Amino acid sequence: MGKEINLLDRYPRFKRPLEARARLVTAEHRAIAGRFGKEYFDGDRLNGYGGYTYHPRFWTETVKRFRDYYNLAEDAAVLDVGCAKGFMMYDFKQLMPKMVIAGIDISQYAYDHAIEDMKPYIRVGDATKLPYPDRSFDLVISINTIHNLPLEECRQALREIQRVSRAHAFITVDAWRTTEERERLTQWILTAKTYMAVEDWQRLFAGVGYTGDYYWFIAE
Repeated sequence: MGKEINLLDRYPRFKRPLEARARLVTAEHRAIAGRFGKEYFDGDRLNGYGGYTYHPRFWTETVKRFRDYYNLAEDAAVLDVGCAKGFMMYDFKQLMPKMVIAGIDISQYAYDHAIEDMKPYIRVGDATKLPYPDRSFDLVISINTIHNLPLEECRQALREIQRVSRAHAFITVDAWRTTEERERLTQWILTAKTYMAVEDWQRLFAGVGYTGDYYWFIAE
């Protein structure tokens, strides 16, 4: 199995209003968010991002972190599973113009409003059925995405990530280490359908044969 490592340590950190959100978010907000449409990306904050726009401060340093940690060649092939509007893909291409970049996301809205230069590389599709041949990519990345699937589909998405990777993979998922972290996470969750303690995730990874690296979204 892979390694627990925080490769998002250069991503900006934010103070999350957990208690306020827990008081305000309803089942209707979660249902709206789960459609991954306009309201999720660019609607009210209680439905999702509250406006999902590009800014270089988010992914620029993180894609450098990925490149350096995995020692990616200039023409490496990288797949972003859950790429949304292609922001991380764009920063990868800015950093490594010769690379082969690809992205997939369930949201037609995200594709329609993606960075124009990235649209040729993005497909609208399901993480449980990645439309790529075996061993297509040097690195497959999935940030806070597969936990939005029910458990069995989450397992299948992990198998698919493993299948299309010929070298490396890195994912992040909702998790907790302590009772307090579990309580905070359940206050924050909007779209996740599969979330569990870190040791349970690790058992799941082993069970499906996922050998890539991983880290956790811990609500703080």
